[in-house]
Amino acid sequence: MSRKIGNRASQGSRLTAGQKRTKKRLLAAPIQAPRLAATLSVADLVEAMKGMSIQARNLGACATVLDRMMADPDRPTIFLGLAGPLIAAGLRNILRDLVAGGYVDAVVSTGAILYQDIYQARGFHHYQGTPRADDTVLRSLYIDRIYDTYVDEERFWETDIWCGRVADEMTPGVYSSRQYLEHLGAHIDDKDSIVATCVRLGVPMFCPAINDSSIGIGLTHHRHRCKRAKKSGIVIDSIQDNYELTQIVVQSRKTAAIYVAGGVPKNYINDSVVMSYVFGQDRGHAYAIQVTTAVTADGGLSSSTLSEARSWGKIRADADFAMAWVEPSVALPLLACYLANHHPAPARPRLEFHWQGDILIRLRRTDAA
Repeated sequence: MSRKIGNRASQGSRLTAGQKRTKKRLLAAPIQAPRLAATLSVADLVEAMKGMSIQARNLGACATVLDRMMADPDRPTIFLGLAGPLIAAGLRNILRDLVAGGYVDAVVSTGAILYQDIYQARGFHHYQGTPRADDTVLRSLYIDRIYDTYVDEERFWETDIWCGRVADEMTPGVYSSRQYLEHLGAHIDDKDSIVATCVRLGVPMFCPAINDSSIGIGLTHHRHRCKRAKKSGIVIDSIQDNYELTQIVVQSRKTAAIYVAGGVPKNYINDSVVMSYVFGQDRGHAYAIQVTTAVTADGGLSSSTLSEARSWGKIRADADFAMAWVEPSVALPLLACYLANHHPAPARPRLEFHWQGDILIRLRRTDAA
C-alpha cells in the first residue's frame, strides 16, 4: 500500500512548471459550505450558494447575473418570460411584486398564468389537493386538478365568460394581445393582481399563445355571440404582437431576459431579438437567466440552453447568463427574495411606453430629463 502511495506522489512531482501553475489555478476555489444560523436570511442563503456546487451554485450564478442586470448603467429593458403552473404553485404575489418593484419592464406569459391571476382577482381560489386524487371523482364534482392543486371548474366557466364579455365592450377590430390585456386589466379591482398591476404601472403584457388558454375559450364565446348576432367582434393578431414586442427591443439600449420555465414565452422573447433585423438591428440580449427542470437531451426548443441561443444571435456572444435546473416554485422565491434584499424596490427608474396603435412612438426612462 505504501509503495502505491509513493508512486502516486512521485507521479505528481513529474508535472511541468506550466502544469503546476494550471493545477494551482484549477484548485484555487474551495467549495464553501454554508453554516446554519438563526440569523441566516433567504438572501444570505442564496449568496452562500454561490460558493456551493451543482444546482445550488447554478442558482447563485443566476443571482449574480441579476445583480449585474440591476446595476448596469445602461438600464437594460428586462423581459419576464412565464410558463408553467406558477399561480397554482402559489407564486402570484411574488410575480406581482417583481412587476411592482421595478425588477421587470415587460411580461410575456402563457395564457394560463394570466388567466389564473384573473380567476383569483375575481375572488376565486386555488386549493391544496393531492396528486393521488381519484380524478374521476373530481370530474363528477367539477373540480379540476393541477398536480396537487384544485380549482373550481364552475368558477372557471364564469371567468371564461367574463373574459369574453369584456371583449364585447371593445370596438370591433384587430388588436394585439397587449391591447386586449390592457382593456381586461382595467376591469380588475385587486391590488394583488399581476394583470391589474401591469396595467396600473404601464408594464406591457404579451400572450403570444392566448388561444391556448381559458382566455382563448372566453374569446371563442365572444366570437360565437358575434356570429349569432351577425356582427363583428375583436380579433387578436399574433403578428401584431411580434411587431410590438420587437419595437421594444429595438428602442432599448440593452435587453435582458428572466425566464421562468421555458415554452412559447421564452422562444417568443428570444425571437423578438432575431426579428429586430426587420428594423436593421442585430443585437442579442446582454443578460439572461433561466430556472427550469426541462431536459436538453431531446433538443426541444423550450429546453434549449441559453448558450445554444448564442448561436442564433438571441443571446450576445459576451452576454452574462446562467441557468439553474431547479423547479420554479422553489427557485423563484429564493431569487426574488435575493433581489428584494440586494436591490430594494423601487429597484430602477421605470420605463414609459407611448403607443399609437401598434407603433411604439417613444420609450423613455421616467427619470430622463
